[in-house]
Amino acid sequence: MASIKETTASVPDSPQLWVDDHGDALFRYALSRLRDQSAAEDVVQETFLAALNSEKAFSGKSSIRTGLIGILKHKIVDHIRRESRMNPVEEVLPEDGLDAELFDTGGRWRNGLRDWEVRPDQLLQRKEFAYVLNGCIEKLPAKPGSAFCLREMENQSTDEICKVLAVTPTHLWVLLHRARIRLQACLDQNWFNPAPKET
Repeated sequence: MASIKETTASVPDSPQLWVDDHGDALFRYALSRLRDQSAAEDVVQETFLAALNSEKAFSGKSSIRTGLIGILKHKIVDHIRRESRMNPVEEVLPEDGLDAELFDTGGRWRNGLRDWEVRPDQLLQRKEFAYVLNGCIEKLPAKPGSAFCLREMENQSTDEICKVLAVTPTHLWVLLHRARIRLQACLDQNWFNPAPKET
């Protein structure tokens, strides 16, 4: 008797093959947004369940992977919304001295922004840079990291992000500003000016 995999192998995009064909890509996508392995696994499982329950919604207008990623995006936003409701207390960012190092007491840059002398779109095509960038994003505190991912990776509007994170537009601006400052410092240290390796 043939196995399920053998009998469905000739059927393109059969639900029995979704995990094998799309699971890794969905997990990487979720992990890059949520920065938490357990949470990424959970939203991917929720995505597959939702897709199975609405299999008829895949009407052939787009590929199965595109449909699954569409569902996954909603599951990621739902997860961030749940986390924000469970932790409504405003997150205090750690005092790491970064603000004092970069800004004077008047809030102006001490040394100005350094020109990286490279176009960001060219950097994103390099796998090594993507690896360092993802590592820097993973180091962001929860709320600034979620705000950054929703804005820059999911292209959510200010209103949508404020609803998801339960913050005001002013607070969102502060979260995004702090996320970008920390990302810049991390990229400066780990990509543009890495410490020499010990021999």
